[in-house]
Amino acid sequence: MRLWVLLSLLLLQEALLHVTGQPAKSKRPKEPGENKIRPVNKKGKPKHPKMKERESADSSLKSQSILTQVMDNGRFQKLAATLSLSAGQSLELRCKGNNVTWSYPSYLDTFKDSRLSIKQLDKYSQLILANSTAADTGEYSCWLQLCNTKRCRKDDTKMGSTYIFFTDKEELFVPTPSYFEIVYLTPDKPAVIPCRVTVPSAKVTLHREFPAEEIETDGTDIIYDVKKGFVYQHPTFDHKGIVYCKAESQGAPQISIKYHLLYVEVPKGPPSTTIEASPSRAEVSDSVHVTCTVLGEPDVDVDFRWQYPGQESERPVIIQNFWRLINRGTSHTTRISKSVLLVEDFEAEDAGSYICTAQNLHGGTAVATKVELN
Repeated sequence: MRLWVLLSLLLLQEALLHVTGQPAKSKRPKEPGENKIRPVNKKGKPKHPKMKERESADSSLKSQSILTQVMDNGRFQKLAATLSLSAGQSLELRCKGNNVTWSYPSYLDTFKDSRLSIKQLDKYSQLILANSTAADTGEYSCWLQLCNTKRCRKDDTKMGSTYIFFTDKEELFVPTPSYFEIVYLTPDKPAVIPCRVTVPSAKVTLHREFPAEEIETDGTDIIYDVKKGFVYQHPTFDHKGIVYCKAESQGAPQISIKYHLLYVEVPKGPPSTTIEASPSRAEVSDSVHVTCTVLGEPDVDVDFRWQYPGQESERPVIIQNFWRLINRGTSHTTRISKSVLLVEDFEAEDAGSYICTAQNLHGGTAVATKVELN
C-alpha cells in the first residue's frame, strides 16, 4: 500500500513537470484575497493628484513673488513674510516688471520723507530707504499693473509682500505723530489698539488707566498681533475707556501712547443727509449759504458734490467742508460732516435748485433745495 502511494506521487510530479516545465511547489495556506484573478498586460489608469495637491499646485501658479532684497554684497535674497533689520540700516528692494506699484508705511508719504526714493527702470522697480528708523516698521509690498487704453488693474499673480521690523531698543513701540489716539468700538467689527512693536520678540501687555489694571489677553476675544497690536474681536460697551500698552525686551519696560476707546452704535448705510438754504428767498447782492449736513459713523469719511444754477456759467462760489465728533448720551459718539456752499453776490442766474450729493463707502444720498429771487 505504501509503495503504491509513493508511485502515485512520483507520477503526479512528472505530469506537472511536463505541463509547466517547473517542478511542483509545496502548497501553503492562501491569504485572504489571494485567489482573485489579476489581469495581465493591462494598462493602468493614470492617477490623478488629490484635490489638495492640485489646489496647492494651482495656488503656487496663481501667485508669483516678484519682490527681492538687494544685499550689501550685491546678491539678491527672496523675502519671507517678516524681516528684521536694525534701525539705521539702509534698505533696497526690487520688484520685477516694467509697471510696478508700491505700498509702504503711509507716514512716509504724509511727511514726504526724502529718505525714500522709488525708481522705475526697464525690467524692475527699485525702492530705497536710507537711514531707517523705528517708525519705518511696517508692511512693504509691490505688484505689477496691467494697463490698457482705459484703465489699469492689479495683477494678482505677480506681487510680493513682507513686514519689516526696524529694531531699536530705545523705541520698542513704533513711534506715532501724536501722544493720544481715539479708537472706535463698534459691535459688528473688530477694533485694533495699534501699539505695534519694533522688536518682534518683545513681551507686550495691555493695561487700563482707570481702574488701574492689566487687561487679560485670552487669545479669543482679545488677541495680540505683532503686526497690528491688540485686537478686540467683539467690542462691547464694557471695553470703553483709556488704555495703554507696556513692552519689555531685555531692559526696562516702555509705555505706549494712550488710546481712548469710544463705543459707538451708528446704523450703517448711505449717508443720512439734510440740506438747508439761508435765506431761501434772496435779494440781489445778498449772501446765500446752502448747508449740506451728514450724521454718520465716526471713522467713515464723507465726500460731497454740488450742482447749482450758476455752475455752467462758472459763477464764483466758495465751498467749505469740515467735520467734528458729537456725543449723544454716554455711549454714543457720532460724526457730523458739513459742506457749505456760499454765493456772496446773489444774482438772478443764481436762483434755482441746489443739489448736494453725499457719498460714503456704503453709497450716496442726494438732497436738494431751492433759492428764489425776491
